[in-house]
Amino acid sequence: MVSDGSPGPAASRAAKRKGWVRALYDWVLSWADSPYGAAALFVLAVVEASVFFVPPDVLLIALCVGRPRRSLYFAGLCTVGSVLGGIGGYLIGYQLYEFIGRSIIEFYDATEAFQRVGDLYRANLVLALGTAGFTPIPYKVFTIAAGAFAVPFVPFVVISAASRAARFFLVAGLIRSLGPQIRGFIDRYFNLLTVIFVVALITGFLLLRYVH
Repeated sequence: MVSDGSPGPAASRAAKRKGWVRALYDWVLSWADSPYGAAALFVLAVVEASVFFVPPDVLLIALCVGRPRRSLYFAGLCTVGSVLGGIGGYLIGYQLYEFIGRSIIEFYDATEAFQRVGDLYRANLVLALGTAGFTPIPYKVFTIAAGAFAVPFVPFVVISAASRAARFFLVAGLIRSLGPQIRGFIDRYFNLLTVIFVVALITGFLLLRYVH
């Protein structure tokens, strides 16, 4: 049968989803020009750590570019929100995995990543949590998995806070010190920057372990 050139059902669904995701990103960014931008950043950081899929970095970068002198404040706000959201994700995994947690993991098609995170926790808890905020795996997978695999709660909170703070203050610090022109660079090379940071973190961890 000759095709009429129109997209098939799968292509149409993909295009529709892409448009929906883009609209959601634009909506998140729109808060940067609102008087409630800081509050929106906090809420976004909370929900992204357990449910939502738009990373808070999107709004954090926009706010820091708009008000560079408040960059560190925004990073701190984002860190606190993300840690609180991480605790929520932990509780979902620990108490409500079958009821809510599994549905969240399946919604993001992250079942395989969830099992991989569990293996990481069993292999090295500190390293897994320390790099959680810098991997391509959604942070909510780490938080829900931490509860589901019964990771000790206090180390989870402490190490997660350090990891998330490192991520957000790195972004905010770059914008504060180098100015708005760094925004495009961060947007374009964020994944590469996080990989470099993780490699440096793992190297430092291994050196520390070797020394002791």
